Amino acid sequence: MAAAASGETGELQKELICAICLDFFDDPVILQCGHNFCRDCILIHWQENGSNGQGYKCPECRRSFPSMSFTKNYVVRNLVDKLDDLEFFKPKQTKAAVPQPKEEGRCEKHREELKLFCKTDNKLICVICRESRAHKHHEVAPLPEVIEDLKDDLRCRLTNLNDDKIYCMKVKNEDVDTRLNIQTKKLQLKESIEASVGQLIQFLLDEKDELLAKLDTEEQTALSIVENNIQRLENLITEMEKEITEIQGNLSQPSFEVMQKIVSRPLQDPSHLHPSTSEPNWEDFSGPVQIMLWKRMLSVLRPAPENLVLDQDTAHPNLIISEYNTTMEESRGRVLEPDLPQKFTRFLGVLATTEYTSGKHYWEVDVKGKGVWYLGLTDIDSNRKGYVNLSPYDGYWSICLQDEMYANDEQRVFIKQDWSICRVGMFLDYDTGLLSFYDAILMKHLYTFRQYFDGPVCPFFSPGKNDIGSRMKICHYH
Repeated sequence: MAAAASGETGELQKELICAICLDFFDDPVILQCGHNFCRDCILIHWQENGSNGQGYKCPECRRSFPSMSFTKNYVVRNLVDKLDDLEFFKPKQTKAAVPQPKEEGRCEKHREELKLFCKTDNKLICVICRESRAHKHHEVAPLPEVIEDLKDDLRCRLTNLNDDKIYCMKVKNEDVDTRLNIQTKKLQLKESIEASVGQLIQFLLDEKDELLAKLDTEEQTALSIVENNIQRLENLITEMEKEITEIQGNLSQPSFEVMQKIVSRPLQDPSHLHPSTSEPNWEDFSGPVQIMLWKRMLSVLRPAPENLVLDQDTAHPNLIISEYNTTMEESRGRVLEPDLPQKFTRFLGVLATTEYTSGKHYWEVDVKGKGVWYLGLTDIDSNRKGYVNLSPYDGYWSICLQDEMYANDEQRVFIKQDWSICRVGMFLDYDTGLLSFYDAILMKHLYTFRQYFDGPVCPFFSPGKNDIGSRMKICHYH
């Protein structure tokens, strides 16, 4: 019975499927010949296979009709509408059917040529699929048009890819150059470090050899005196031992003549002989050897710390310059001085007497205990009258301490919040356009300006306003 019911179900389902779209009827109609189709399916079929003088034919029995005529089949429509509610008519799970071989370019379902493209589902369909319920309300276009659109998209994509490739190649080449520059710069710096450290090591080795040689000389000089004294004493002791032996022999076997001879000989007096008091001069070798070497090392440092002095002719009238023109501080009252062309009139600043046009230079400034200060480098022709803008654009390269530490670059750059720095070192490499600032106690880098210098430059200093009682001092080491 179950097998019979299953067969009857299959036959009923076949009767409710449109022969054109191979799907359940949608708005079914019946032709005069008695065959049923979806209304849209038969209309499209007749439009594509329209009357050519032979009338409109039924797709199944090929019967011809003089005109497009059909009648709605309400019975079939009602049956199709109720199929979803009837478990009996739902398809059962069966064993997988043997797949039909695919035909290239044809619909697997209808075996029709794939001439259309459903943009909604993004797939190729045939003409019959177009009229099925699955694609009826979708956006569909002829395949040739879609292919042309795809070609345009591919051409645009190709252009963009070529442009992107050119850009990526440019970026890559720049990075390759950057990598080469980094490697080259590293090798240059390595060679420079090895050469600089090598010079110091060689200097220390030479100093060590010289100190040890002097130590050997001092030892030999002192030892030669002691050795000579020891030799004289040994000779005298030998003579005394011989005479003692001789006397002892004559005491056991007395001989008048021998005893008289011995007694008549003068007795040597050793009281004039004393232990050697010659001590080497150890002081030259037992002192602070490392500090002594460090002081001597200043002669081989390149660059060595320079002993700058302040140019009073450039100093602001409220600056007090003292201690052989190395110390500056703000005065407590206004000082009237001639307004020289090179003198600062508003900014509390002063220049050094030294100008630089080439080479490498280094100097240090003591800023211990100060809450405000300015340090740096300036063109000798920079503005010193009225308001002074401490920026490279106006010929000033400087850092300052004002609550926090800043670099006065094109825009103020925060360096660090640190009040502990008590000495600042400045390194100028004029030829490469490099000005660097360091914490001179730890030699920790603070900031670097990179600038092409096209004229003489000069160090400048400012103890800052409203910091009365605190001083800035240029450090001298030799």
